[in-house]
Amino acid sequence: MPIIDTGSLKVIQRLPGWFGRYFHSEHMTFAHYDFKRGASIHEHGHPEEEVYEVIEGELEMTIDGTVQIVSPGFVAVVPSHARHSIRALSDGRVIIIDHPRRREFEES
Repeated sequence: MPIIDTGSLKVIQRLPGWFGRYFHSEHMTFAHYDFKRGASIHEHGHPEEEVYEVIEGELEMTIDGTVQIVSPGFVAVVPSHARHSIRALSDGRVIIIDHPRRREFEES
């Protein structure tokens, strides 16, 4: 597998307050986000399983109606097709991994 310098990837503001750098392996999509306090991701679902690893800050994650706070040292696993939403409780950073690969993010 090649080595990727994530700091050299183009930053895309996919939603207000969410600034992401994206890359893909053969089967997965990786997003390194910087987020701003108060930024949110609306409730949605998708066929891909999704894993959130918070590096800095705090996120309020709602997964299938259950609300939990995720901070450094915690990982949130969103099952395939689960309804979920996110609200940033502080500024921070998170790595989000999707499996299988998110085809709609391939332009990233």
